[in-house]
Amino acid sequence: MIPELGHFALVLALLLAAAQAVLGLAGGARGRAELLRATGPAVAGQFIFVLVAFAALVVSFVNGDFSVEYVAANSNASLPLFYRITATWGGHEGSLLLWALCLAGWSLAVALCSRRLEPEFRARVLGLLGIIAVGFLLFLLTTSNPFARLWPAAADGRDLNPLLQDFALAIHPPLLYLGYVGFAVAFAFACAALLAGRLDAQWAKWTRPWTLAAWICLTLGIALGSWWAYYELGWGGWWFWDPVENASLMPWLAGTALIHSLAVTEKRGLFVNWTLLLAVAAFSLSLLGTFLVRSGVLISVHAFATDPARGLFILGFLAVVIGGALGLFAWRAPRAAAGGGFAVTSRESFLLFNNALLVVALALVLLGTLYPLFLDALELGKISVGPPYFEAVFLVPMLPLVLLLGLGMHAGWKRGGLAGNGPRLAWLGGAALLVAAVIAAAVYGGIRPLATLGLALGLWVMASALLVLLARRLSGARLPATIVGMSIAHFGLGLTTLGIAGVEAFQVERDTALAAGEGAELAGYEFRLIGLRHGLRGPNYVATEAEVAVMDGDRRLATLRPQKRVYDSGGNPMTEAGIAVGAARDLFAALGEDLGGGRWSLRLQYKPLIRGIWLGALLMALGGLIAAADRRYRREAGEGAR
Repeated sequence: MIPELGHFALVLALLLAAAQAVLGLAGGARGRAELLRATGPAVAGQFIFVLVAFAALVVSFVNGDFSVEYVAANSNASLPLFYRITATWGGHEGSLLLWALCLAGWSLAVALCSRRLEPEFRARVLGLLGIIAVGFLLFLLTTSNPFARLWPAAADGRDLNPLLQDFALAIHPPLLYLGYVGFAVAFAFACAALLAGRLDAQWAKWTRPWTLAAWICLTLGIALGSWWAYYELGWGGWWFWDPVENASLMPWLAGTALIHSLAVTEKRGLFVNWTLLLAVAAFSLSLLGTFLVRSGVLISVHAFATDPARGLFILGFLAVVIGGALGLFAWRAPRAAAGGGFAVTSRESFLLFNNALLVVALALVLLGTLYPLFLDALELGKISVGPPYFEAVFLVPMLPLVLLLGLGMHAGWKRGGLAGNGPRLAWLGGAALLVAAVIAAAVYGGIRPLATLGLALGLWVMASALLVLLARRLSGARLPATIVGMSIAHFGLGLTTLGIAGVEAFQVERDTALAAGEGAELAGYEFRLIGLRHGLRGPNYVATEAEVAVMDGDRRLATLRPQKRVYDSGGNPMTEAGIAVGAARDLFAALGEDLGGGRWSLRLQYKPLIRGIWLGALLMALGGLIAAADRRYRREAGEGAR
């Protein structure tokens, strides 16, 4: 009866979400105390019942209840316990239930942590989150029931996709969904401000920490997905510009623009309408990503192959959300105050340039992702837009963005100026360019203009971020958490830029065929195949493992053990790369096919500075966390309530 209990809990959660929506919006509009008080319990009740439903699905997986169709499709008796638990969100229905749980969790967090907001405003936010919850719970119950029974019950399941049987990808979806759904909070705050006609700086102060929290989760989720693709898929890349990867990048770009725009609205009361539109765009793009992944319009390693009816439901829900928000914006936005002026060299100007360039980058990615789908839908032919397009056009806005970032951190508000750091920044820029040229020539064997520029920009942003902290320390000014967090996040972006420039310009790759005792040279190292072991038994797979010694002259630097795995449930062999991690480079080997005669194909790669990509992402998330924890957000929320 556990699946039936989970299904019944979802029905109750839907009813409570509807009550949350009605009570919140009615209470916010009428200001009746009994309605305002009832909204919070409805939020808590919805969270409890969604949690019960999720727990019921987890128990069904752990117990191996193959009478549940979703369990039978995504698990089997030999699957290790950890992956039986994570298989809960390994397919469409379970991942959507996880999405609903994340949304209920965010709603409960807003209800608990925003008690000092004006009661009417808080109720409107919770009511709007209730409307979104109703949409997703209806989607679950009508088209994607994870508790549907299979009759007769299967003797065993089909197994979880072997690509998903990995720790990084097990925790990648929860983080990604927390980011996607977290932007619903910013969306609800923006729409609540429009409903209340409160288009001032106060709502931005209340919204910014929630937006930062969602952005942190999405940053970590994207970084984990990139890391997984690097070592698990056997191709050695960090970003493939897959349409589903782009579906997570687009809300991240919109969220990044939103964070910076909120800073201006909060500080100066400017860019109010623009900030409202970005809040709508960030969540709308999250819904668009959901449509792309779940509608069946895309074929991707990341996508859920589902029927188009589900896609139509999401598309309709997306139209309602975007249409309603834009209609509300058109009604209320003209009432927003125009705000004051600012100098061309002010921080407001740099943040405006930042937003413009991020939106251009977003538009270019959106165009490349959707254009082939539109052509196909209109029966105008099939085209493929791949990495060459994205890598070329994405640089156009990103290079000036990174350059201006190093200056904007030091600009003053309103009247502009670089706070006396102009000469220091000039020296930093020249030093960054010189060091980049030396690294390119001395370490990697030649100066390539674009690569050298990329290295220089990464070093420039890192040094500029450190200068922010040093200059404030030397001047005796205090260092609030927002400044520390901003500096760490921007340092992380510089490190990621450095990693991208290094690996894209100077990586070396070689596909070769080796027998035991033979070696191949790559980037000054010898990769020597020592031998192979066959029939290695894992929990639910059998592997062939190669032992590859990486030699620097007569010295063994590392031993790589790439594997080729065949899972008990069948399917194509899966690749597990062998990687020697270094501070300045990775050495990578992936085992290919048995070519006969004792020879095996191998893909060998030298990946300079690639770890900077993921370490930089971690620092960006850490910076966002420090900024979101600033005490003044809680203090100002309390003052706004009074």
